[in-house]
Amino acid sequence: MDIENSIMATKQGFEDSFSLGDYYNKQTQDEHHLKNILDFLPFSADMKILDLGTGSGYLSFPIAKKYPNISIIGLDIVEKALEVNRFKANEENVQNISFITYDGVNFPFADNEFDMVISRYALHHFPDIQKSISEISRVIKSDGFLFISDPTPNVNDTSRFVDGYMQQKKDGHIKFYTKDEWLQICGKYGLRFKKSFDSTIRFPKKKDTAYGFDELLKKHDKEIIESYELEVVGNEIYITERVNNILFCKR
Repeated sequence: MDIENSIMATKQGFEDSFSLGDYYNKQTQDEHHLKNILDFLPFSADMKILDLGTGSGYLSFPIAKKYPNISIIGLDIVEKALEVNRFKANEENVQNISFITYDGVNFPFADNEFDMVISRYALHHFPDIQKSISEISRVIKSDGFLFISDPTPNVNDTSRFVDGYMQQKKDGHIKFYTKDEWLQICGKYGLRFKKSFDSTIRFPKKKDTAYGFDELLKKHDKEIIESYELEVVGNEIYITERVNNILFCKR
């Protein structure tokens, strides 16, 4: 799949997911994880922050409300989600937040515009990760920060079962990256590791969106599948994924 088609698949998949409302929230929200992220990030007064792949504004809104002197822009390809976010910001009178759509490749911002870029559960959908990290580095000021929170394969998942599983839902999943892969990719663009913490996410997927699920199970070792604590409950499939939470600094 080429980049343009991958972006369109992601956009359509997330428009479908957002239309489910509470079910999307059930898949992605975790108040304990959110608190850990907010405690972990190096906020300071008058920062300008880019929330890349903002989705429902899950990070943007709490940051904007807690730090009224910080300016936040949420960037995403899914216009429907951004419309909902704009309405919510207006209804809740959150004035230090805005939401912008883009083409999924080129960031509509000047060089050195942001003090921090944050991204949660989004980068595994980006079809040209080298270009995206290059763009992230371009828009971050010197000594600014990048925070990535994204699932990662289990250590023993050498056959990449988890990527095959995620790709069963047609929402443009490309790849989960290991911590070492993030260090290598980000290091190429002047982003140096500062600190990290690990977490997990356990979430449901509707079985009727997991196309070829039974065939997928036959292709991978039982031990690998079991390491994700896979469980089928009615029409839902649950797995537990490890999550990298990594802070980089631009030098």
